[in-house]
Amino acid sequence: MEIGFFLKKFVSFFVEPYGMVLTLFVIGLYLLFMKKQSLARGFLLAACGMLFLFAYQPFSNFLAKNLEEQYPKYADKQSVKYIHVLGNGHNTDPAQPLSSQISSAGVKRVLEGILIHKQIEGSKLIFTGYEGDTNISNAQMNASLAIALGVKPEEIIIEPKPKDTKEEALFTKNLAADEPFILVTSATHMPRAMKLFNSLGLHPIAAPSDFIKDEFKGFLVAPDMNSFCSSQRSVHEYIGILWSKIKD
Repeated sequence: MEIGFFLKKFVSFFVEPYGMVLTLFVIGLYLLFMKKQSLARGFLLAACGMLFLFAYQPFSNFLAKNLEEQYPKYADKQSVKYIHVLGNGHNTDPAQPLSSQISSAGVKRVLEGILIHKQIEGSKLIFTGYEGDTNISNAQMNASLAIALGVKPEEIIIEPKPKDTKEEALFTKNLAADEPFILVTSATHMPRAMKLFNSLGLHPIAAPSDFIKDEFKGFLVAPDMNSFCSSQRSVHEYIGILWSKIKD
């Protein structure tokens, strides 16, 4: 399981924008060092072209839009028992406040989960996610933020073991069984998460957060790193969706 998990992470690096651009640059520089000018020029031009494309806002918006518009923001008033907030990254730097130790996407997921929890009397928040490279689980970090924002500890369920979305779904399957529940995750991740949860016989209600599609500023805009990061996240999800289809 551990080997498969890290192998998946390793392979995905090379087929996502950052890994692809970096790999093309390294190969191009190596070929340039080997004095294979023509081949080197081709790889370096490809790297520059991909860097421009993924950092170009209209293109990154296109990638994100096709994912984020599949599920609208949560507006249902259905009474449910569980609200599952999926995990995201964090660090444990004691020099930073708790809100900065949790990733931007993670904070938005937690906030959306709390807002919905406040609307549904008797509901419980589920936080899942392993420790990553730290000594405390992401589930515990998110729960700590929720408690700091007024959620009672007895209204929270913490599961620190899941390393990916499938493991998170399996945990909730043991709790919710056939009952509907609210699923909170980033809007780009929601299509893949919903497909996975539904495939396990669960009945999630989508509550997307952390939308990354930016306001359209026209086509005459310079590439920027925010757009590149958005493309990175979107492509990661497209690869995940494609991989799940291949496995099916």
